[in-house]
Amino acid sequence: MNAPRSDAPDLPRDVTEYPFIFFPVGLNLRGRKCVLIGRADDREAIEKHTALCEVGADVRWLVDPTAVCDENVIDAFLVISTPMDAALSARLRSLADQHRFLFCAIDQPTYGFVAMQAIAKAGPVRIAISTGGIAPRVGKALRAALQRALDRSFVRFIYCHNAVRDRNRFRLRSSAERRAAMLALAEGLEIDVTIRYPQWFQEELRDLRPRTEP
Repeated sequence: MNAPRSDAPDLPRDVTEYPFIFFPVGLNLRGRKCVLIGRADDREAIEKHTALCEVGADVRWLVDPTAVCDENVIDAFLVISTPMDAALSARLRSLADQHRFLFCAIDQPTYGFVAMQAIAKAGPVRIAISTGGIAPRVGKALRAALQRALDRSFVRFIYCHNAVRDRNRFRLRSSAERRAAMLALAEGLEIDVTIRYPQWFQEELRDLRPRTEP
């Protein structure tokens, strides 16, 4: 194993302080078997079913968690289970380790090793948000704010951006020209982010400021 470089930044504190810090990654699920476990009236399961179908996954929805057998999941690429059932989650985790499929146990990070993130989406754009499980309401607020910003104009901008990129593939011969054209497309785009904190936290920050002597 290579030794860490001397100029490498120190590991952030959260790597050691919090037990469930996940590496964010996107999955191409098009055509892959994905098993969803959750009752038909479970809001979480309904949302996950919609999200999986949107990206072209081959979804198998098992609406009776008590009837799940090993054969239902062993050849899956991804398994998502929504019931808060420790026995079921432990069994699925064991099968995931044995048969090498990805496993997500909603709100049970002890069992799953895939975490579902809050998603803001507009057209083909997906922005994933995670607070490491320690501040889900903050994650929800971030998602809602981003979703408001990703309006119809933003979607139109992305589609127009893609159309120009496709034209440039045929119009411009060199990769340098195409790259310069792509950079020019984004010139003038500005995204502003503002966070307003609750009163209790503003007071916390005020207490931390150095006090000046009279």
